[in-house]
Amino acid sequence: MTDGGRVYLDHASASPLRPGAFDAMVPFLRDHHADPGRVHSDGRVTRVAIETAREQVAALLGARPREVVFTSGGTEAVNAAIFGASRRAADATRIVTTAVEHSSVTDACARDPFETVTVGVDPTGRFSDADVLDAIGPTTALVTVQLANHEVGTLQPVAEICAGARERGVLVHVDACAAIGYLPLDFSAIGADLMSVTAHTWGGPKGTGALLIRRGLRIPSFVVGGAQERDRRGGIENIPAIVGFGAAADELVQSGHLDHESANARTLTDRIRTALMTTISGFTIHGPTDASDRLPNIVCFGVDGVEAEPILLALDQRGIAIHSGSACSSESLEPSPVLAAMGAEADHALRVSVGWSSTEADIDRFLSELPGIIEHMRGLRTS
Repeated sequence: MTDGGRVYLDHASASPLRPGAFDAMVPFLRDHHADPGRVHSDGRVTRVAIETAREQVAALLGARPREVVFTSGGTEAVNAAIFGASRRAADATRIVTTAVEHSSVTDACARDPFETVTVGVDPTGRFSDADVLDAIGPTTALVTVQLANHEVGTLQPVAEICAGARERGVLVHVDACAAIGYLPLDFSAIGADLMSVTAHTWGGPKGTGALLIRRGLRIPSFVVGGAQERDRRGGIENIPAIVGFGAAADELVQSGHLDHESANARTLTDRIRTALMTTISGFTIHGPTDASDRLPNIVCFGVDGVEAEPILLALDQRGIAIHSGSACSSESLEPSPVLAAMGAEADHALRVSVGWSSTEADIDRFLSELPGIIEHMRGLRTS
């Protein structure tokens, strides 16, 4: 529960900053301001801080430090991966992706003059590795798929896709932004060529993320104008945010918090799922039913007979923040393409997502307020 008595259950959009990350950032906001590309002592301080953070992030992700390229966030990492991979092969004209990808992926694919082949999903939001691999042709430059879905939590068969694409000589980018901080990740074991992650959805600072680039792979840079990040991403580094990213990653690795937090998230979301299915009528839970097939921190559900937006607003008036089944940005009024691809009614869908700071009291409050709101809304509709 946040200060002021509000309950925050929208961690999949943005999570509160971890105290340890905040503490690590402060000296680099206040005292250490030098360009890490300079050879003087001040520059060496910030350079060491960045490289320490790179090692910390690599340890969380099962990667080599030299494979980690810091970016301004997951969106830039996704764009850099798709831009670089699609331009690497001169004769390639096709990108293979799926119908449930984040808008950063779909928009980046659509921006270039490539044929985009979009693979569909089943009603749980899961795509088939066989369908993805069958879509690869002789002119395919890249396969770009998510590790876990950001709206319904579905885990995807990315390791199988990476192995099959490698046999066909095609690069694979995995969007792991929804999974980082909630599941153990191993870049090497997954077998991807490129993997994008962000910091802000699991307690790291906003404004930073990373693109992991497999050792030995060279792709054109998306952001040019400098030799930073070993000439893979131009522009002076966001040192405080990178340091906070590293500190948050180190907290999960060194303390064992990842397993503890994932288990706690699963307990909280299981409470919500049980309550929706047993104590309140007229709900449909979207995504997989088996806990092993979904992220531990997300519950997406539809409400029969009532649109999501008035429920979201009524909860907000009572001090509870969740997300509706719409697009990534509140400026967009379009329904979620993820839910549409699953055959679900996006305008009736709500998403609750917990995180490192969520408590049983938060869930108590949410479950105490929701039934009365639903009953009131249904009563208005009937009258």
